[in-house]
Amino acid sequence: MGIKGLQSFAQNSCLNVCSMVSLRTMATSYKSSYPHSVPTIVVDAMGCLRSWYTPDAWIHGGQWKEYLANLQHFIATFQSAGIRLVFVFDGVIEQKKRTEWVRRRMRDSIEISKIFHVLKSRRQQPDRSMFFIPSGISTFTRFALKALGQEIICSQVEGDYEVAAYAFKHNCLGILGEDSDYLIFNTVPYFSINKLCLDRLVTLMYCRESFCGELGLRMVDLPLLACLLGNDIIPDNMVAQFHSKCLGSYRSQSNERNKRANVIRAVATFISKIQLVPQGLKEVEKMLPPGFKPTLLEKGIQSYVLPQQSSPWLSRSPQSYHCCPPTSQEQAVIAIEEHYKGDNVMICNVLCFGESDCSNTLEDETDPHIPCQAQVYRSARQHIYAILLGTGNGKHGSQD
Repeated sequence: MGIKGLQSFAQNSCLNVCSMVSLRTMATSYKSSYPHSVPTIVVDAMGCLRSWYTPDAWIHGGQWKEYLANLQHFIATFQSAGIRLVFVFDGVIEQKKRTEWVRRRMRDSIEISKIFHVLKSRRQQPDRSMFFIPSGISTFTRFALKALGQEIICSQVEGDYEVAAYAFKHNCLGILGEDSDYLIFNTVPYFSINKLCLDRLVTLMYCRESFCGELGLRMVDLPLLACLLGNDIIPDNMVAQFHSKCLGSYRSQSNERNKRANVIRAVATFISKIQLVPQGLKEVEKMLPPGFKPTLLEKGIQSYVLPQQSSPWLSRSPQSYHCCPPTSQEQAVIAIEEHYKGDNVMICNVLCFGESDCSNTLEDETDPHIPCQAQVYRSARQHIYAILLGTGNGKHGSQD
């Protein structure tokens, strides 16, 4: 998930929302307040891969020992400050967000084609500005961290929701990642991995209370703000006309030159004038384009409401936000348990949803002589699906 421009807006256009903090000092303070608890930071692992994988010859892959050493140094630095880490990886792609996931994969395919164009035209690797995560690095990282004795969680719902919910439930020290949605969830403090100075354990922290004060909103308004700005559930193009209407009635007093910043302030001003009741969404819907499904807005808000929380914008209590379907089938129950611990992710997704996903890989789609990995491994996938689902042995016309 994520809201376009929201994090840069918080950093560059808001006062007192962002501040550099010492995680070591915060851990010491946490121990004083909770002497029987270990200060824990929940790490959004998918958002940290770029920070961990730093080899210069990135396009070749294979720098396993170097990468493992980076992970060991990362863990050891936090351990020296008495901070426990819990790493969360994305485990599922929710159906309501699949359209956006596909759109991003198509966009990544375009970037990968540019990489191969540079390779073939210059006969050398592109510079770091075109960096793309090597194929399979998230899977390899998961097992590397387990081998290093770290606690791994593979999400059963959207990854950032799992991070925010775990951190809230266990009263953690904070969340470490790089996703603007962590500004929206009502959970523990959010720290930036991109701004982290590892040797000193100093990084940027975002303050939601100050963010609300800057925009004249309440904490419970943030999920609605995220939806109306556009996120993975409500695409930008669906609310573009709404943004124009808000800008038309908004009178800026901050002299913002950034158009996106003005949009954020205009939408926040609109929200601040609506009565905080479930029926208030009716006023919002009047401003949205014809054909906009009202249930979409409610689903969007629900996706930010954590367990044991509620929203005054919703007409009913949020449903349990859980992707894996309940089942009494013994194999599926075992698969779900193994999935959550970071093992056998593919098996769980096939058993529970009848599907398995594969992200982009570094391969040249324009080369007719080298088949893509999806074709190379298709028969293997068919065989695995057939065994797991009990539909045969994967031969003789099985479907992928």
